[in-house]
Amino acid sequence: MNPDRLGVSQPEYKYPPSHNPYWKKLRTSEEFAGRAYTDNDTELYVGHWREHFPDAVSAGGNRSPERPLHVEIGCNAGHVVREWALRSPTHAYIGIDWKFKAICRAAEKAVARDIGNLLFFRAHAERIEFMFGPGEIDHLYLFFPDPWPKTSQSKNRFLTAGQFKKIARLIKTGGSFHIKTDHGEYFAAMEHAFNEVCGDWEVLERSNDLHRGHPNPRELTFPDVTLFERLFIKDGLPIHSLKLKRLGNGS
Repeated sequence: MNPDRLGVSQPEYKYPPSHNPYWKKLRTSEEFAGRAYTDNDTELYVGHWREHFPDAVSAGGNRSPERPLHVEIGCNAGHVVREWALRSPTHAYIGIDWKFKAICRAAEKAVARDIGNLLFFRAHAERIEFMFGPGEIDHLYLFFPDPWPKTSQSKNRFLTAGQFKKIARLIKTGGSFHIKTDHGEYFAAMEHAFNEVCGDWEVLERSNDLHRGHPNPRELTFPDVTLFERLFIKDGLPIHSLKLKRLGNGS
């Protein structure tokens, strides 16, 4: 079968060319070289991403190969991950999103501020197992994934028991996985999936209303909340949160 006709979760899948103008910009713009990756280029340095951050390259590879690697799935235009990177320059950060324009905007802002410990991937999150090596990620974040609320759509949800198992192999022992959603039914489905593979994880924190104790959650700003989270708080929606610790070795 032609590789670009395979499902995105298949190892041999190849991203097809796009007519989106931001696709071309991501692939050809010199300003994004070494700062933003798209399509199968996001799978070039499996197990070695720490060596390919701009600050690591400029330092001749002398940056600590053990520095913590944080990965945010669904980073949008990088509002949260950019602030993390600015506040913790000795850590490394990668933001992933499937939207071309959002990743272009995120990369432009990172270039403008010369943030050397930050990379962006335009890719399908379902291919995360092909982007990173075993135990390469220290901390993974999945904030407000598409809930696919209709019964006929639920099969499209990202977080399943199988995905929990795949993710477990990518996070180092003692690392963390933080999930947030405004969708109560999806949160329940996530917990059900988690319970099928809970031997890989320890629950560090769990809440059905993350900001209940905050005196004025509407005043929260990046990176404590995401862009969508601010809207949900404004609408009075409770935020469901689950923070997990990785146990043992991937299986």
